[in-house]
Amino acid sequence: MTLANLTFARWRSLDLASARRIAEETAALVDGKVARVDSVEHLGGTVHRVRIERDGRAFALIPGGRVRLGFDPDSWRPTAAQLADYAGSVSAGFGFGPDLSAHLGHELSPVRTVALDTVLMAVEDEDVSEVPDDIPAALAADGLRMPSADEWEHACGAGAGTLFRWGDECPLDEPSYGNGTLRHEPNAFGLHIAYDSYGGELSSDRGAFHGGDGGAAACGGYGSLLEWLPLATACRNPGMAEFSYGPDGEDPGEEFSTRPVLTLP
Repeated sequence: MTLANLTFARWRSLDLASARRIAEETAALVDGKVARVDSVEHLGGTVHRVRIERDGRAFALIPGGRVRLGFDPDSWRPTAAQLADYAGSVSAGFGFGPDLSAHLGHELSPVRTVALDTVLMAVEDEDVSEVPDDIPAALAADGLRMPSADEWEHACGAGAGTLFRWGDECPLDEPSYGNGTLRHEPNAFGLHIAYDSYGGELSSDRGAFHGGDGGAAACGGYGSLLEWLPLATACRNPGMAEFSYGPDGEDPGEEFSTRPVLTLP
């Protein structure tokens, strides 16, 4: 099997020895070193996690192929606690509509199937000091690029169709920022991703803002569910996406991050 035909479905069917062999071949292609290969339970089966170190960065192998992305709020069944929490947000007068599904439909990307290449993606997001429009050139100097919005979403959810990468619920009695085991655990690909609502990652899609909202919902007191929503895998947060680029692509005066991608030859 080559990287060209390595799909997420095939990756899940491999044994650990085969996954390790592909990891070594991938590392050799990019002049990197395999730091770890292990397996975790995910979606009722096994997913292998590969960590490759190169030029001081740690990357995870993200198999692609045709993958299903997005979230269908109409088929989601919120808990009574989630509905009650959102009702509180509505009654607080922030201007949210009365229908939770409609709100999710505005904030989350729709269900779709896309074709993605297998790539290496940074395990950690990286703060950027450049004006957002200048980020691609800064990464290109290191042979890297920004992820597409679809690549980010696939890397975060790893095939999970749930609201969050870990399931459909969030601990409404806990903050979505700071210390916390659930948010900070590596995901199925070994990424530290969607872990703090005070963060926020830019992708190459100017209409998307991922993995946080800069603390807007938490600071605004919008309610627990809406505070956690920016960590949802399919959340695109169009309002923060518009703000992050400022007027005419100027620096908005905020610090955001991106997650470098290494395209495989």
